[in-house]
Amino acid sequence: MQAQLRAVGHQSAAGTAAGLTPHLPGGSSVLLAGGIVGATVMPHAVYLHSALTQRRVLSSKPGDKRRLLRYLRIDCGLGFALAGAVNLVMLCLSVALFRAGGPAAGTDAITAAHTSLSQVVGGGAALAFAAALLASGISSASVGTCAGQVIMQGCLRRHIPLFVRRALTMAPALVILSIGLPVTSTLVFSQVVLAFGIPFALVPLVLITRRRDLTGELVNRPVTTAAGVLVCGLIISLNAYLIATMVTG
Repeated sequence: MQAQLRAVGHQSAAGTAAGLTPHLPGGSSVLLAGGIVGATVMPHAVYLHSALTQRRVLSSKPGDKRRLLRYLRIDCGLGFALAGAVNLVMLCLSVALFRAGGPAAGTDAITAAHTSLSQVVGGGAALAFAAALLASGISSASVGTCAGQVIMQGCLRRHIPLFVRRALTMAPALVILSIGLPVTSTLVFSQVVLAFGIPFALVPLVLITRRRDLTGELVNRPVTTAAGVLVCGLIISLNAYLIATMVTG
């Protein structure tokens, strides 16, 4: 048990750094990479964030607008940094658990992680994992539901009862759960679908924020636009490569 705990608690810094180097050795790694990108960025969150922040502070003074923009950058930067750190910790923990004697192949990955934590680290760690997973699910469902409400109301341009909007947004997830599809594979597939939706959120965002006639003095700098174009190109290339890999087997 002590050896197992040391395996979980001590990771090779060199190995972790090497794992951060982008490389796609096979089709499954491409699929997981697309899922991680989709789960971290979540394109529908871009629409929701825009809807939630556009009326947060109303001011016509250029100084106030720039100050608000600076705070929004800090907010988004901290959010993505925290999400990246959590994903990195989860990946390192998963590797350590399976090296310390993970469950047999074929076991559902989420259930396997909970079981491994309970056996290797202890019941407290398994309970914390379950609580974190529940909180993550509630947060994700809330973001998806609210984003669906905003998008539906914006596209249809008419008032839709709150219950109807939430029911329509939650219906696909409830159907998937009711028919008993595999949890982990369905989760990864849904995250990959999110990755395919990222360009539909980022490309219009880059095109709009580069136009001075729409954004005024808060227009993107050329370097910001170039970075946005580069990110969009990388994500589109990853999606295209994933599609080609799936088609060719």
